[in-house]
Amino acid sequence: MNQNIFGEHKLKKALYGLKQAPRAWYDTLSQFLIDNGFTKGKFVRTLFRIQDGESILLVQIYVDNIIFGSTNKEPCDKFSNLMQGKFEMSMMGELTFFLGLQVKQLKDGTFISQTKYTRDLMKKFGMEEKSSVKIPINTSVKMDMDADGKAIDQTRYRALIGSLLYLTASRPYITFVVGVCARFQSAPKESHMTATKRILRYLKGCQEVDLWYPKDGGFKLVGYSDSDYVGCRVDMKSTSGTCQMLGNRLFSWFNKKQNSIATSTTEVEYIAACSCCAQVLWMRQQLGDYNIEEREILIMCDNTSAIAITQNLVLHSRTKHIDVRYHFIRDHVEKKDITLEYISIERLGDIFTKPLYESRFEELKNELDLIELS
Repeated sequence: MNQNIFGEHKLKKALYGLKQAPRAWYDTLSQFLIDNGFTKGKFVRTLFRIQDGESILLVQIYVDNIIFGSTNKEPCDKFSNLMQGKFEMSMMGELTFFLGLQVKQLKDGTFISQTKYTRDLMKKFGMEEKSSVKIPINTSVKMDMDADGKAIDQTRYRALIGSLLYLTASRPYITFVVGVCARFQSAPKESHMTATKRILRYLKGCQEVDLWYPKDGGFKLVGYSDSDYVGCRVDMKSTSGTCQMLGNRLFSWFNKKQNSIATSTTEVEYIAACSCCAQVLWMRQQLGDYNIEEREILIMCDNTSAIAITQNLVLHSRTKHIDVRYHFIRDHVEKKDITLEYISIERLGDIFTKPLYESRFEELKNELDLIELS
């Protein structure tokens, strides 16, 4: 698919700086596209599409930038002429860089990376001369508040955490450790900064790592859920982690500390599965705008008791304390919107919930379709 990018220069000078400006621009642009035969996405309201025979043109709006792509070049040229005839805009050519993400398009797929951003991060925080490490966090490390530790500059620590959080957009394998370090932003200590800088030392040894999105591979949506029981030493709460694969392509991932203390591994796995369910249902809605229909989406879970709870609508004494909002997963299992399936201990979600040994970490990293370019 050919992809290109537009950069918008002028709208109305009187609107610059006002909160209403982005909304006014969106209303003007969307109405113009609709008048020219485009249809707006039902769930992704910034997505527009038009079909001419076998050719499909997709247009995605992000504030004052437009990314568009088509199955062949002719619709792209027509759209370019259409936009330049109405608005004063510049054609920036094939999409190679967007919001800090580097994009490399090949015939059999697309690479997405943040190599330049990573190098800039090393320079900004003085890590260029430091040695690299094999894993971003040791398996023996248990981070806590470190009340007796030496306090450090909060501003610099928060700036580093913010930079690393943005880097997780293309580096899913550091999502867990960055999330752990981010818990101590209110009163960071020297030990927290050391652990955070270790992430940079790890990244120094693998700066050119790209997410690979192959052209072929199908569009089967599968979710993976996992949890780390009582992983936080500060408040004894557990961590949920999920990722979603579209075919063999990693499309979505996150980890989050749970809101309440759990009483069993079954409970934490059940809550993690609910989070994964919400994400895959949201993705299914978005896929509908691309004419891709998904039914009975598979969610892989490693706890048979959690799976049994989703399939048995009887409220057991051991589950009656679980917040009612998590039980919506039962409804979607009954409707056959999703299906939970048991997966062995060798699971993909581990990388989002706990520190791992080097061999296991590299194995899961490769399963996420991350490719290191030399």
